[in-house]
Amino acid sequence: MSAPALIRGYEVVIGLETHTQLSTASKIFSGASTTFGAEPNTQACAVDLALPGTLPVMNRGAVERAICFGLAVNAKVAPLSIFARKNYFYPDLPKGYQISQYETPVVQGGRIEFLLGDTKKVVRLTRAHLEEDAGKSLHEDFAGKTGIDLNRAGTPLLEIVSEPEMRSSAEAVEYARTLHALVVWLGICDGNMQEGSFRCDANVSVRKPGAPFGIRREIKNLNSFRFLQQAIDFEIQWQIDRVEDGLAIEQATVLFNADTGETRAMRSKEDAQDYRYFPDPDLPPLVIAPEWIERVKAAMPELPAAMATRFAQADGLPAYDAAMMTQSLPFARWYEALRDACEHGESGGAAAAWPKLAANWLMGEVSKKLNAESREIAAAPITPAALGALIRRVAEGAISHNGARQIFEALWSGETAEIDALIDAKGLRQMNDSSALEAIVDEVLARNEKSVAEYRAGKDKAFNALVGQVMKASQGKANPAQAGEILKRKLG
Repeated sequence: MSAPALIRGYEVVIGLETHTQLSTASKIFSGASTTFGAEPNTQACAVDLALPGTLPVMNRGAVERAICFGLAVNAKVAPLSIFARKNYFYPDLPKGYQISQYETPVVQGGRIEFLLGDTKKVVRLTRAHLEEDAGKSLHEDFAGKTGIDLNRAGTPLLEIVSEPEMRSSAEAVEYARTLHALVVWLGICDGNMQEGSFRCDANVSVRKPGAPFGIRREIKNLNSFRFLQQAIDFEIQWQIDRVEDGLAIEQATVLFNADTGETRAMRSKEDAQDYRYFPDPDLPPLVIAPEWIERVKAAMPELPAAMATRFAQADGLPAYDAAMMTQSLPFARWYEALRDACEHGESGGAAAAWPKLAANWLMGEVSKKLNAESREIAAAPITPAALGALIRRVAEGAISHNGARQIFEALWSGETAEIDALIDAKGLRQMNDSSALEAIVDEVLARNEKSVAEYRAGKDKAFNALVGQVMKASQGKANPAQAGEILKRKLG
């Protein structure tokens, strides 16, 4: 394993704590709705507010999502875990404490694997624990005052804590992207970062190589990958400048200002003892039987790495293509449907080429359109069946690649005619009549004696010029491969 790159002679140490909002319909300890965007304070019930006489009741769906995550990252799912009260005061924390897990979390250990460029990286997880979210402080449109919205109070979170094993902002971002893709793939989180469903806290410190860990500062509530990278990069330079100037770094919680690209200290960083953790007397230990784990495991989707391996082995896709096809579960399902549509009716020995052709179109024309229009694959205005039929026509020589792109544009724009009807209506069907094509080739050779002589003198570019002339004479309808074969035969 190569030594990490240094920044101005310092090694960077990064660990991430990721708050993943679980995709349950109700809150972790009450039946109140978790729907985003409701009018402020309309989804906070008596349990969320800890009014006298109320008791929390564990949400079974939240536990199952935690089990699912633990299995996906090869962690230990604790047979018994404890809920604790984390005590602190903040206006949007109505109870005066947060119900979380401290000494005994539900998920223990685990690992996240990803590629950073061509290098495989593994980041170990310390833990993942269940907890409730706090409310939200609103600082805008209140004439200098702060409003409190308690709709989010009690929303179920799985806080995923990594070991401090990342050594650059790029590595931290790729870890976060991989984690985000995994929780969305599993269906345990919708991954909407703008709505706060997936947000990261970054613990950052610097040290000279081989020295003990430096004092860390925690950057809170980073809700985009771009902000995560910018915040870490600024914090690294700030800490190195501070050390180089002979000044101490104090452990602190800091905020990132997206407008200035800078971090600023919010408060001194609390340690565990400051929160006065103790077991919640209203919640019994969470007991997870092996049978429950097996039921969750049986309902889980095939994991991305396993599916990519299957695509590489069964479909013959290169490793890069297989990874791209598994960038999300909907994308992988779309690929499988497209591959099957390409193979439909295939009776010859060319079936092995269909998966690669399907992957090429998905990575090429389809992804280009999706990115340009900020769409997800599920919202693509073209069906796998239609695109599969088009790919088959290209393979059969009925239409050129350029012509196929025109038909693809028509399909994407909403045209619903059959593929063959579109090809004929737009005059894009390739000429495959060898006798007619031979006549065109003879005419081109007769009119281009100079290019013929240059080709026979060893100038390969002259051959391409002749192919271009054939395509022009046929108004683009000649099959380029067939035209090339006839030209080579006639040129000797």
